Amino acid sequence: MSRSGYRKLPARYGAVVMPLILSVLMTFVVSGIATLKALGFGPDLLRVWPISWGLSWLVAFPTLLVILPLVRRMVALVVAPPA
Repeated sequence: MSRSGYRKLPARYGAVVMPLILSVLMTFVVSGIATLKALGFGPDLLRVWPISWGLSWLVAFPTLLVILPLVRRMVALVVAPPA
């Protein structure tokens, strides 16, 4: 158990949990901005945004799972390891 009293997932799940959280947060923000720009602030915004968010997340999460190892390698090419 952790200090907060909640059980934590084993470290091996970090490779899935990190892109899951990242994809949820990023698609929430980006789909919200895109939907707001397309529709303006009005009654349709709250009806359309969750649909846009869901579709965006369905693409973003598996995409992150596939490309994140490549991105990590690319970052390692340009960033020095910790001393």
